[in-house]
Amino acid sequence: MDPIYKHIYTIIEQIPKGRVATYGQIARLAGIGQPRRIGYALRILHEENSTPWHRVINAKGEISKRWEMGCEDHQKSLLEEEGVIFESNIRISLAQFQWQPRTPINSTK
Repeated sequence: MDPIYKHIYTIIEQIPKGRVATYGQIARLAGIGQPRRIGYALRILHEENSTPWHRVINAKGEISKRWEMGCEDHQKSLLEEEGVIFESNIRISLAQFQWQPRTPINSTK
């Protein structure tokens, strides 16, 4: 496995229940300049992996479209189970629910 993907997963695993982070936020914390790499890393996760992939959303506070049918609904359900509220049924208030790490995360490339 690509070491940067392991680092990305380690960062995502720190997002607490009931909080979200954006692809760009995870990319910055990982020390990479490409939010799409976060999406690529999440796409290859195995189903049995415990990384809370569902807590990563786009910069608009929305769930990004995926190629898998029903994945967005599943992600929304998982977030709602954790107490995340969707405004107008589609958007999460980043001001209310975005994770703010208390300590800096060292990047490793």
